[in-house]
Amino acid sequence: MNQNKKNGLPPLPAKTGVIHGRFQILHNDHMKYILSGKALCDHLVIGITNPDPTLTRKESSDPKRDDRFANPLTYYERYILLNAALKQSGLDHDEFSVVPFPINMPELYQYYVPMDAVFFFTIYDDWGRQKQQYFKTLGLKSHILREVSYEQKGISSSEIRDRIEKGEPWEHLVPEVVYRLMKEWNISVRFQ
Repeated sequence: MNQNKKNGLPPLPAKTGVIHGRFQILHNDHMKYILSGKALCDHLVIGITNPDPTLTRKESSDPKRDDRFANPLTYYERYILLNAALKQSGLDHDEFSVVPFPINMPELYQYYVPMDAVFFFTIYDDWGRQKQQYFKTLGLKSHILREVSYEQKGISSSEIRDRIEKGEPWEHLVPEVVYRLMKEWNISVRFQ
């Protein structure tokens, strides 16, 4: 018997999984997170949170997540970056889907993702615990990929945005295709 099923958790690997993030800016630890979710399901739906201002609410557990500086990339740019980076990592396009995902509007989840999927996520702060509560309230099957302190989190998109703004090296923190596309798009002008 699958150990998860025995413990009352969803059996893994799952047919469909859902994972999410703002990906402002998609970095190497985001890729580890996404690929660890993909390893636990046949098809992974990747939800881009804060897809636009109308689908973003203020969150007391993460007050900076709706700041303009914290969201320099459009939904479409993040969609392109995710598809390119996942293809570069070796995934076939039929193994994943990328969709908008208004994470702090649980009443809208059903319009964007399959509700019978297993929802993968990490916890390293109050915001992670808030998302866990959203999933619990809706009765969704969920699986914590990693629970660590904020200090153990690893790379942060804030750090990358700060490096871009200061003109410091950041290419080693992101997949090669992400760096190439962001340079091509001249994203650094958004930080001036």
